[in-house]
Amino acid sequence: MTQHSHHGTGAERLSGFTAFGMRAEATPIAPGLHVVATPIGNLGDVSFRALGTLAAAAAVLAEDTRVTKTLLAHYGITTPLIPYHEHNAEEMRPRILARLKEGEALALVSDAGTPLVSDPGFKLVQAALAEGLPVTGVPGPSAVLAALVVAGLPTDRFFFEGFLPPKSAARRERLEALRAVPGTLVFFESPRRVAEMLADARDVLGERPAAVARELTKYYENVRRGSLTELAERYAGEDAPKGEIVVLIGPPGQAAEASAAESEEAIDAKLRAHLGKLSVKDAVAIVAQETGMPRKRVYARAVALVKE
Repeated sequence: MTQHSHHGTGAERLSGFTAFGMRAEATPIAPGLHVVATPIGNLGDVSFRALGTLAAAAAVLAEDTRVTKTLLAHYGITTPLIPYHEHNAEEMRPRILARLKEGEALALVSDAGTPLVSDPGFKLVQAALAEGLPVTGVPGPSAVLAALVVAGLPTDRFFFEGFLPPKSAARRERLEALRAVPGTLVFFESPRRVAEMLADARDVLGERPAAVARELTKYYENVRRGSLTELAERYAGEDAPKGEIVVLIGPPGQAAEASAAESEEAIDAKLRAHLGKLSVKDAVAIVAQETGMPRKRVYARAVALVKE
């Protein structure tokens, strides 16, 4: 039984998808914007509902049409692709809203994972809702949750920060603002910056358990777990890793309490041992590293000792 799907454009095409070597017809979907999660690496992670939605939609709005084209081709989906990304969003949004008002069903995808997380989809959803247009989520893969479940860090509360600023001073400022968050911190990071980001996190947040998840769901999937110091040292001693990276840092707590127990006298004693031979900056760096205490606090003690 072959169905032709009719779209507002008047054009006709066969809507369906191929999975496990079998062709399936796509069931028509309701008008509105359908926010569809796509695989973060392994194409097998797409859901049947996602395939049906992508096949039945009048068009697929994609951040990078080349990436999405691969997914659609793999499943034999011929829905037209429309680029929707941060550089053309302002210009495209009114056109997309006009099509939705005409009663079309449009699917929104990002390059990978769940849209609206670190991409321009959020403004489109906001605009559609403001116009009273229906928005439907088609859930599925998310790098945030995929990393969280294998990291071995507390999952009951977590805070997703996305990408930190690329420059160290701004990055430290942002980390400082996150220091008291009572949950696991989740970041996306560029492979080129992962070593310095881990070092900055250790200096600002103090010693904490952490994990670096790389290439999740792909052939070279790899998760490293350890303290911030251990991970920072490992990545500093290697070439930049390849692929998509999620960094997870445990909540403040046991580590912070343990380092607070390292009394001020003990810190003072360590500082005195180094201050005679080294500059304040170097002494502070070594003692902060040895104790896992935030560098700021060690620095304040060092300044007080020098004044004495």
